[in-house]
Amino acid sequence: MRKVNTAIRFLETLSIPEGPKAGEQLKLAPFQKKFVRGALADGVQVAVLSIGRGNAKTALSAGIALGAVMGKWDDQPRREIIIAARTRDQGRIAFDFIVGFMRSLSGDEQKLFTVRRSPRLEIEYEGDGGGHYIRVIAADGKSALGSAPTLVLMDERGHWAADQGDDLEHALMSGLGKRGGRALIISTSAPSDAHPFSVWLDEQQAGVYVQEHRPAPALPADDLESLKEANPGAVHGIGSSIEWLQGQARRAIARGGSTLTSFRLYNRNERVSGESRDVLITVDEWLNCETAELPDRQGQVVIGIDLGGSASMTAAAFYWPETGRLECLGTFPSKPSLLDRGQKDGVSGAYVEMQNRKELSTLGDQTVPIAPWLKEVVGQIEGEEIAAITADRYKQAEFGEALDMAGIRASVIWRGMGFKDGSEDCERFRRAAFDGKVQSAPSLLLRSAFADAVCLRDPANNLKLAKARSTGRIDAAAATVLAVAEGARMMGRPMRKGGRILWA
Repeated sequence: MRKVNTAIRFLETLSIPEGPKAGEQLKLAPFQKKFVRGALADGVQVAVLSIGRGNAKTALSAGIALGAVMGKWDDQPRREIIIAARTRDQGRIAFDFIVGFMRSLSGDEQKLFTVRRSPRLEIEYEGDGGGHYIRVIAADGKSALGSAPTLVLMDERGHWAADQGDDLEHALMSGLGKRGGRALIISTSAPSDAHPFSVWLDEQQAGVYVQEHRPAPALPADDLESLKEANPGAVHGIGSSIEWLQGQARRAIARGGSTLTSFRLYNRNERVSGESRDVLITVDEWLNCETAELPDRQGQVVIGIDLGGSASMTAAAFYWPETGRLECLGTFPSKPSLLDRGQKDGVSGAYVEMQNRKELSTLGDQTVPIAPWLKEVVGQIEGEEIAAITADRYKQAEFGEALDMAGIRASVIWRGMGFKDGSEDCERFRRAAFDGKVQSAPSLLLRSAFADAVCLRDPANNLKLAKARSTGRIDAAAATVLAVAEGARMMGRPMRKGGRILWA
């Protein structure tokens, strides 16, 4: 407690170095004091903060770094503070905040600092015995090997490059153990549950303090209360104002696409993919297809099938073109368990939640037996007239054999998942979704699948469905695309009004 109180008192002696309130004395907001208390509490080795962009998380951490190198609450000799960032320029933001805060100190204290900007960003503090440093390093794991920091600041960890970022984090965490150091891991939300920053937030671990300001999913981008939740600094005059955030939200809604996705990721701190490649359908576009009042099962039903292997999901989508009703079911083998599989795929307990919502089931041992599974699929729509079953021709022989074993008699339409058939199917699905002809109950299974579904383009601008990440499960999205596209083709065919003409 003494350490925490000392840190808060020190931080509030500093002056704001830049912005509209430059020169004013720093006054910590409640959420900032909460993070300082959690980060510097006894027994805490790692403190993780996730908050919307512009809420002074880097400035707060820079102030803690300055106090740490001065020994305000850590009296170890030869203290070493490391600021780690994706790039040198990103690390310079925290570095410049520290230099700005130094100007708040007395003239005698300022003389104890030496600031170097070449060959690397470095601050040396000669007080308290000397030999204390603050250094900036970029996301290259080798640059941190051999270090023994007393404090590490990992800035915007949710957006480091995958391989180099992981290497750097591992090198820094191993170095912290040498001197009982602490790590401050700060960032806006990572784009997926699989990212290491998301894992830090989601997994409860001893010695790890977590503070996350993330609103509930599926809310309108301009929802006031959730904007305040993701941006607690706005209420206290820190960073962007609520009025500005709402204005930007409305602009993002009007523009849609990647603009809206980026606003959700960075300003609303939502865990959505910031994928700049062609997404099949954005989060908000899919949410427009979800409804609490589903249309009736009316007319013929089209079944889209995507067969998986031992690791992949097997999925079936049911689409009634006359009303636009869509239902979807996913199935995994029973081994490993859904919880273990979710941990491996980086989605934590999402698969278990899908099972509880009756969107996901298990069947078989190491693989899903296709014939028994097809019987379950047809059982979901017992009494309905099947217009067609559409599936990937890649597994045509295996699927045909299973249909015979299951005793299912229905028209089967084979489609390719490459650029030729895939481009038409993706565009037909998009058009149906945008025209309000796809209506689904809120589905965690489909939200997860569409979040991982991107489209690759060939030189002729044709589309092909692909995964945004290697462990993504887009099987439900693929089955939905097949079913909806075939339903759209059915509705586009002219109806026969009379008998056929026989020419003699």
